[in-house]
Amino acid sequence: MIVASRYAKSLLDLAVETKQLEEVIKDIRIIKEVCSQNADFVTMLNSPVVKTDKKQAIFKAIFGSKISKTTLAFLNLIAAKRRENYLFDIAKSFDEQYKISKNITTAKVTSAIGLDEKLRKQVLDIVKQNASGEIELLEKVDPSLIGGFVLTINDKQVDQSVKRKLNDLRKTFSGNINLN
Repeated sequence: MIVASRYAKSLLDLAVETKQLEEVIKDIRIIKEVCSQNADFVTMLNSPVVKTDKKQAIFKAIFGSKISKTTLAFLNLIAAKRRENYLFDIAKSFDEQYKISKNITTAKVTSAIGLDEKLRKQVLDIVKQNASGEIELLEKVDPSLIGGFVLTINDKQVDQSVKRKLNDLRKTFSGNINLN
């Protein structure tokens, strides 16, 4: 989304210029969390009935003591420009641009059960072979995988789950059944 990307880039540039990048990324992650966990908040952002000054007051009430003055001023600016409905997309875009600027690679591993330390280290070693810089490992548990794991690094995915292997076997056998 172009609008979100441009606003995120502007905030990133401002944060770098004022040497507040680490503070602003913490703020943005708080905003992302609020947006993703509170449907009423997102509905309010999208509502044309709620006036700009009310939205700015809500920003101050929710985030005032939790985020920096720079980030709060940015929230007020996007409300004044009537772009508050893009807030979640702006926050996601900012987070992505931050990771690019800091050379951070996000790897997502989904497994049937949680990873222990030994397995986590093995996954990190695999990721380090395919990426440079810092590695951010996001773990997710999905019992439907039965066993194994699915590892996603950027746009590449390795699916070593038992669920996928069973599906592959099912496809193989369903195409080769001969009842003669």
